[in-house]
Amino acid sequence: MIEQQHKRVAVIYTTRGNSGGNAAGQEQANALADVREMEARHSLASYGVSDAWFLHGSDTPGADVLHSLGQWGHGAALDEIVRLIRVTRPEVILTWMPNYVVGENHEDHQAAGVLATEAFDLAANPLAFPEQVEAPRERLGIGNYGEGLRLWQPKKIYYFSDTTHFDFLHGKGPECQTNDMSPSRKVPYSRVAAEAWNYYKTQNDFTDAQLKEFTEMPVRLIFGKSLVGGSATSDVFEGITSAPVAYTRARGYVPPAPGLELELGGPWAFYHAFWPAHNIEHLDLYSPEAQVAPGETLWVPLLIRNDTDAPKQVTLRSTLSSGWSQKPDATIYTVPAHDAYAIQLKITPPAAHKDTWQTLKWSAESGGQSVGSVTLRVDVAANGLPQ
Repeated sequence: MIEQQHKRVAVIYTTRGNSGGNAAGQEQANALADVREMEARHSLASYGVSDAWFLHGSDTPGADVLHSLGQWGHGAALDEIVRLIRVTRPEVILTWMPNYVVGENHEDHQAAGVLATEAFDLAANPLAFPEQVEAPRERLGIGNYGEGLRLWQPKKIYYFSDTTHFDFLHGKGPECQTNDMSPSRKVPYSRVAAEAWNYYKTQNDFTDAQLKEFTEMPVRLIFGKSLVGGSATSDVFEGITSAPVAYTRARGYVPPAPGLELELGGPWAFYHAFWPAHNIEHLDLYSPEAQVAPGETLWVPLLIRNDTDAPKQVTLRSTLSSGWSQKPDATIYTVPAHDAYAIQLKITPPAAHKDTWQTLKWSAESGGQSVGSVTLRVDVAANGLPQ
């Protein structure tokens, strides 16, 4: 699509890949990051992409987006991405889906999507990192402050996912078929992708069959938002012209209504507030889900919010599938007024439920009245990344 429409592409990597296994050699840590940066640059060059930036985030192999944002320095990483949007002035942003999903579910992927979404909403705001758009006093001199950038509002943002189940993606954005032929190379795009993957020696431990499956599946995008109209499934560049668009303010955080509420905590609570704040609440595409291997521990954070003027005593009850265990087993919690109580549960599934999906449920009540319930769908299968 980009090749056919002669679009210019720039890529931002939030990490240099300094963690994980090395399928090609002994290099680890900073040395591995050096190798992987060059692998990525060679791979991009095979697509004809020469503009790439690597930020300073550490590779954090887990599943909790808040861990990545904390390790990277959320504000510092956002500063860099806003700067690069103002430098490159993209019309369209493609990034990872900011959501917790069964699949690889890499927290760094999620964090990249969070930062890209925030930067989409901030790059045209003169109060966001204003030093970037301050004009230098004397651009030919030395020691100037002010970076001399200009505000820029991207027009569209789309997401992609590292999920292993694709049912929720259908109809949510455009699909690109990889068996289409590249006009310039006269081979299918799947071949172009496979050749590009071959540069990632340190991570390319796929079998030929796995690489074939990976590169031949359609590229499925999820519509984020558009400031120039168009439908969710229309062409990515529909409505795009060379004319700039004005800054469009996102909704921002809206406090919950007064009351007492039980919800999933951790990354689920974050996304529940993040999506509407950035006008992408339609990314609530599926019921909350997680993955755990039989006999291993699943972390389930719960949050009891008390947005009332008085402390509340709350009773928590769980409904687990047969053979599942939960710790701690405390059931009564006192939540101060205008505060929240975080509960950290550890859940263990039995071996008998291997390769099945199970639904777990927790409900809460206070003073004889229900204050809500939450469910979590769990895929009982091996997961390569810790929570």
